[in-house]
Amino acid sequence: MATRSASARYEGFGREGKGHVSLESGVLSEQAYDFGTRFGDTPGTNPEELVAAAHAACFTMALSFALAKEGYADGTLKTTARVTLDKDGDGFAITRSDLKLQATVPGIDAAKFEEIAAGAKAGCPISKLLKAEITLEHSLSN
Repeated sequence: MATRSASARYEGFGREGKGHVSLESGVLSEQAYDFGTRFGDTPGTNPEELVAAAHAACFTMALSFALAKEGYADGTLKTTARVTLDKDGDGFAITRSDLKLQATVPGIDAAKFEEIAAGAKAGCPISKLLKAEITLEHSLSN
């Protein structure tokens, strides 16, 4: 199937170091990241933000395809993912990813939607990758 790549470079070490991350597609190119972007409010990105973007995009696409498979052809899905980084021994771990979905799917029953959304949450490749608690909160309008 598909293999995608990204690269990171870090110059200097620890809190004083500065990094840059790039994606194969070029959408991010030499985007800054460092201690301040990860644990403070310095402009730039960080690994957890990138994981959150990947999880939101993956889940939303998985749900879109699952809805299409069930015969739903129209609607809108908007997902926000909040990834939590916690202290774990001497290091850190991503402990949870909280998905918040706003969905408009004309003609769908709420129970059927919940079933399809739960399957998409469990089946999304990024969900499968994460060794973290994954929650899903949603609002549905027809």
